[in-house]
Amino acid sequence: MSRHLHRDLEELKNKLLELGAMVERSIQSATQAFLTRDTALARRVIDGDREVDHAEVRIEEECLKILALHQPVAGDLRFVVTALKVDNDLERMGDAAESIAARAVQISALPPFAVPQEFPQMVTMAKGMTRKALECLVQEDASLARQVLEDDLAVDTAQRRMFDLLQERMHKNGADIDAAVLTLSTSRQVERIADLATNIAEDVVFLHEGEIVRHKRSQLRLL
Repeated sequence: MSRHLHRDLEELKNKLLELGAMVERSIQSATQAFLTRDTALARRVIDGDREVDHAEVRIEEECLKILALHQPVAGDLRFVVTALKVDNDLERMGDAAESIAARAVQISALPPFAVPQEFPQMVTMAKGMTRKALECLVQEDASLARQVLEDDLAVDTAQRRMFDLLQERMHKNGADIDAAVLTLSTSRQVERIADLATNIAEDVVFLHEGEIVRHKRSQLRLL
């Protein structure tokens, strides 16, 4: 590997980490805004999504520049291609955080509603998966990536439990329907964040082990 290519790949990794940190903050703020009905915080997340979008474009441009200038091969080429996919997944996580923030504004206008404990549990798991997904990419750690795949099954289980609980509450109390629907919709956005983190982990496994695990994970979900 040439010195210039090594430098540009390291810079690309740093930019991915910066975008990942930005997205993590958006997820944290959006979910906090939903739980606390903090509309000011929610609107800051919505306004900040433009910054995530701009960062995503800059990383894409960096990847294309590396491909054009250095024409990387083998592992270096696989990393740049993976970085392009991860960049897109992170931007979609930012979109999910923005959607959660929008729902936080909506639910703040409704009467108080006790969110099931599964929701903050899902948030904690999804944030942890996002952090581990980025770490396994930068550290080239396929074993850590496989941990993310296992965590995703736990998030799916919590989401199914959320659906059952909220459906039961809507049947019992019609006044809770609007808030319950918003909460369920928000939990699906959290699940989406976890799925996107899993996408990153799957790419890391393929990058370093050459194994496509996406379809295997889909089969596990059906069990």
